Amino acid sequence: MGFFFKVPKGGHGDMENHNHHEHSEEVHCEKCKAVYKTDEQDEKNENIKEILIIAVSGILLLTGIFFEKRMHSEGLSLLEYAIYLTAYFLVGTKFLKKAVQNIFKKNFFDENALLAIATIGAILIHEIPEAVLVMLLFRIGEFFQDLSIEKSRRRIRKILELKPSFANLKVEGEIKRVKPEDVKKGDIIVVRPGEKVPLDGEIIKGESLIDTSPITGESVPRLFKEGDNIPAGVINKEGLLEIKVLKEFNESSINRILELVEKARERKAEAEKFITKFARYYTPAVLLIGAFIAFGLPFITDLGFKDSIYRALVLLVIACPCALVISVPLSYFAGIGSSSKKGILIKGSNYLDILNNVDVLLFDKTGTLTKGVFKVKEVVSFNGFTKEELVRISALAEKHSNHPIAKAIKEYYGKELDSIEPEEFHEKAGFGVFAKISGKKIMVGSDRLLHENGIEHELCKGDGTTVHVVIDNVYAGYLIISDEIREEAKEIFKELKKLGVKKTGMLTGDEKFPAENVYKKLNLDFYKAELLPEEKVKEIEKLRKENTVAFVGDGINDAAAIAMSDVGIAMGAMGQDAAIESADIVIMDDNLSKLVSAIKLSKKTRKIVWQNIIFAIGVKVIFLILGSLGVATMWEAVFADMGVSLIAIFNAMRIMRV
Repeated sequence: MGFFFKVPKGGHGDMENHNHHEHSEEVHCEKCKAVYKTDEQDEKNENIKEILIIAVSGILLLTGIFFEKRMHSEGLSLLEYAIYLTAYFLVGTKFLKKAVQNIFKKNFFDENALLAIATIGAILIHEIPEAVLVMLLFRIGEFFQDLSIEKSRRRIRKILELKPSFANLKVEGEIKRVKPEDVKKGDIIVVRPGEKVPLDGEIIKGESLIDTSPITGESVPRLFKEGDNIPAGVINKEGLLEIKVLKEFNESSINRILELVEKARERKAEAEKFITKFARYYTPAVLLIGAFIAFGLPFITDLGFKDSIYRALVLLVIACPCALVISVPLSYFAGIGSSSKKGILIKGSNYLDILNNVDVLLFDKTGTLTKGVFKVKEVVSFNGFTKEELVRISALAEKHSNHPIAKAIKEYYGKELDSIEPEEFHEKAGFGVFAKISGKKIMVGSDRLLHENGIEHELCKGDGTTVHVVIDNVYAGYLIISDEIREEAKEIFKELKKLGVKKTGMLTGDEKFPAENVYKKLNLDFYKAELLPEEKVKEIEKLRKENTVAFVGDGINDAAAIAMSDVGIAMGAMGQDAAIESADIVIMDDNLSKLVSAIKLSKKTRKIVWQNIIFAIGVKVIFLILGSLGVATMWEAVFADMGVSLIAIFNAMRIMRV
């Protein structure tokens, strides 16, 4: 009853040539229809085949029982043997073949081996109807299992099918269809209505409503216009867009998502590791107990060999660890699939477990608790410098910086910066930038930058970030940069406390006054400001000594803190690549309320996993005792195995509704 997740024929296999999700519902594509039809038809054919095998085997079993009752003979006739064995091999060849294949792979102790030994043993002691019944019910159980896990498969398959198969490359006024991998940074691509955006880029012409649900889980289309950055994988609903490519395919957001989903399968939670180890020792132990019951009991009790062997075979059927082997990984898989649909990418089931146990939840400020959309609110100049000169010098100094504050200053300046190139440029995280422009030495940055260089300056307590400007070691003034707190940030902290998070805090490189303002407005438990990236790491190391710590951030300077935490969480929509790569969980639409969803999902997953473990082991133990005492028959054995498996699987599927 082991399982695997596969991409259907005609699905991934055809993706290099054509992607059947690159059109909206309004676009009629015969190849898309053909691929969907092939997928659905393959699944339908498989299901019909399974139903026919089960039905024919069931009819043969009932026919054999009918003849057996009518004959009233002490043994089975050749006709009855023929009927029963036909039914047995029809429904059981699949499992017998798996058992033989696993023996060659030196995997002697799986559920297929237990099933083969139990049913072949039953045939040898002339309990052939029960052997057929066990195989038949096992096949029925596997059929229902496959149906029940199809939802999980579809969720993950949908994520994996995000990959675009082509891009419309604009070359000298002509449009060429090429593979996304062949498009270079800086190239211009055209995206028509109904097509998928193949690469991350900036819209340079046009506007349109965009379906972002494949990436963020957001159901309402968003308006994107000229100047907006647009991620790969989203679907253009209306207008014609020209996009300047900002990242090549292997660096694009869609490729990151594909890699994250693939890697998520490799990382196991502790419960999964426990089950793997458990099955490794449990199955051989059961076989030894079965051998003792079969061949040892007749020597120490009045039980005959036929009865003792029958008890041992019942024991083997009961002992199949299917419920645990299937339902526990399926629970985590369902959790990861469900979160993916909501725009929360979890890189492994182990992180679902850790998230369930978080004691301290830490946040960066800028771009995490705040929107990260900066605007220059105030300009104050000193020492004979004009405001216009202050803004111009600051914008030129920040010309090559991608920091959100640098972008706000350049936007506020609003003029071309290409005419003058800084002769020198250096950026220091947590401090600011150093530049040389027209022979003048410029410093633009934080209070800490000025203290480090011994520059006397004004102390500012504005409601925002203060950016100081120094020209040739003379204090020239400052700019106040404002940022808004996210609306959802005001609501989530009470929810987080209810979910068991003991402390919430903020670690930021920003100045004390704006940091304190955010801390008070959000009613956090504590905050620390003016921290360098390495200082954030030290704070997290201290907290981890006695707590399970999660850190939420979005910038390059957060990457180390995210990596140091027990579980690192990145804001994916506006987040930097370094932060996303370091993170264990990525929130694709930067909505902080998704944190609450992720923790709820982790708690529900853990709860269901342990429900399944306790239920499966509890029922197994009871029936193992009953089987050893001769109270349980093959009928009860099949329920103890297949019935428990199905109940555990259906319980696991409840995660999809969180």
